[in-house]
Amino acid sequence: NTTSNRTMAPQLPTRKLGKNGPQIPALGFGLMGLSSFYGAIGSDEERFKVLDRAYELGETFWDSAAVYGDNEDLIGKWFAKNPDKRKDIFLATKFAFKVDPQGERAIDSSPENVKESCEMSLKRLGVKTIDLFYCHRVDMKTPVEKTVKAMAELQRYAESHRSDLRIRAANKMQ
Repeated sequence: NTTSNRTMAPQLPTRKLGKNGPQIPALGFGLMGLSSFYGAIGSDEERFKVLDRAYELGETFWDSAAVYGDNEDLIGKWFAKNPDKRKDIFLATKFAFKVDPQGERAIDSSPENVKESCEMSLKRLGVKTIDLFYCHRVDMKTPVEKTVKAMAELQRYAESHRSDLRIRAANKMQ
C-alpha cells in the first residue's frame, strides 16, 4: 500500500508491474534531473522540496541510477530524513554505466558489475531494499543471459538468507 502515512492526494493511475508484481504509479518519477545533465544542481534542501512534493502528490515510483551524479546519495539522505516514508516508495535504480576519473562513460553489464553495483547502490541509497534493480544498457560483449543470471542470483541469495535485501530483476516480473 503506497498511501499508508501520506495525506491523500489525487490518486495517480496505477499499473501492476509484470504478472506478479506490485501496483505502482503508471508513470515513474525519473530522478535524473535532480542531480545531473539538465543545468545547475540545486542545494540538497531545494531538491528535498521536490521529493517532498512528489511524495505529497502521490508519485511514489521513483527511478534513479548510479550514473546520475549524487542522485542515489540524495535519495538516501531524503530517506534518512523521512524513514517512515520508505515503505511508501517503489524504488528503482539502474546499473551498467560507469564513469572513470576523467569523466569518460563506459557500459559494463558483466555479472561482476551487477553485484558490485547493487552493493554500491544499496549503500548510497541507505536502504536494505531496492524494489526494481535493472540494467540501464547492455555492453554488447556480455551475453544478456549472463547479466540476467547474475541478477537472479542476487534475488535467490536474498531469498535463501531471509535477508531484507529485495531485488526484483526484470525477469522476475514476467
